[in-house]
Amino acid sequence: MDVATLMLIAYRAMDERVISAMREAGYDVTVAQARIAQRIGESGSRLVDLAEQAQVTKQTASVLVAALEQKGLVERVPDPVDGRARLIRFTERGEAAAAHAREVVMGVEQEWNEHLGPRLAADLREALTSLRELVDPYR
Repeated sequence: MDVATLMLIAYRAMDERVISAMREAGYDVTVAQARIAQRIGESGSRLVDLAEQAQVTKQTASVLVAALEQKGLVERVPDPVDGRARLIRFTERGEAAAAHAREVVMGVEQEWNEHLGPRLAADLREALTSLRELVDPYR
């Protein structure tokens, strides 16, 4: 099996664990909504940037953001740099949801690290971090 498929399998396993834990905690989000939400910057992000990073159309991103708004997880606020533009940012509830998701991710990573052992886990992180320099246009 090729390396990219192996990485995708691990990514999907993480997605499933995070989404399941989020739903158990009362945050009813879909995988697509989570993928948009995880790209929101600390001080907010423009819709067009979220769409580009998630590799979806602006219309799809807008629908996903609207659903997150309805759930009280994000809000649209004026962009302080450009008064005509809007930023999407987390609400207080959204910040709590994001913090919970990060905790779940850290727990899953800990399980993986225990399975792999410290040396192999460190090597994997180092290799993927190095690969990111080559393939991630948003780093």
